[in-house]
Amino acid sequence: MCMLLGHYCLNRQALLLQYSVLNTVRPALARTLILRTEGHSRGILAGFAHINTGTDRVTQPRGTGIRHYGVRMEPGKGLIFRQLFESISSTYTYLLGDKETKEAVLIDPVLETVDRDVKLIEELGLTLKVAANTHCHADHITGTGLLKKKLYGCKSAISRLSGANADILFSEGDHITFGKHALTVRETPGHTDGCVTFVLGDQSMAFTGDALLIRGCGRTDFQQGCSKRLYESVHQKIFTLPGYCLLYPAHDYKGQTVSTVEEEKKFNPRLTKTLDGFVHIMANLNLPKPAQIDIAVPANLVCGLHEV
Repeated sequence: MCMLLGHYCLNRQALLLQYSVLNTVRPALARTLILRTEGHSRGILAGFAHINTGTDRVTQPRGTGIRHYGVRMEPGKGLIFRQLFESISSTYTYLLGDKETKEAVLIDPVLETVDRDVKLIEELGLTLKVAANTHCHADHITGTGLLKKKLYGCKSAISRLSGANADILFSEGDHITFGKHALTVRETPGHTDGCVTFVLGDQSMAFTGDALLIRGCGRTDFQQGCSKRLYESVHQKIFTLPGYCLLYPAHDYKGQTVSTVEEEKKFNPRLTKTLDGFVHIMANLNLPKPAQIDIAVPANLVCGLHEV
């Protein structure tokens, strides 16, 4: 046990030293280092393993591959950030807030986890300005409609190309502001016509929806799907971001939480292919129909207000 503890302490000291050096050069890359290496000492100590370095803090439940409730990550510059998970549809919801004004944005909320999200927003003393969807989902009902009922002043948002109703219909280049922060809309169609990627102002983080997943991408065999458009969207709108930009998808089915532009450009097994190769792969996935598509799509076209 003493040897294990000594090994853990040495690893931690080495990690913090690497982080300190990287943070002076490129903060986003330093955060990626923490996310990538934090789990290596899992199981050595009971309970939680914590890494505290200034404004960044990562908390990983022992023995879990997926962060089911949230990740305490404070990327700095007065930004509050939480990554939340819904296990039925394997959907990630993201909460971003301004530390000073307490204004916040929620990305891709799920109907079944609205109460969890509201509780967290209230605990952090935030005011939810916008609940935004990256696209019209087919695998779950969005929580935006119910959030509007529970949190006064909250507005729903989705791409005007989605065909859905919402308080805010955004287009390429539009901004969703919260305090001194903003998300810029990049239209990334291909999975659906209305898919977008939200990019944080300093391009340190991007929320890619179903357009780009970790080592994968959204399917293109329904809901206006087009493999050629998706390939072009990812290469022109996402892969042109800085290599260190952290990428947060709408879903993951293998316990992965975050990637980077550089990683996906090197290792994504689909999008590293030529356009013709990518189209061939997408045409031969033979995936089953999403279980909730007949319920989710009609509900999401009306902001998730269906029978709410």
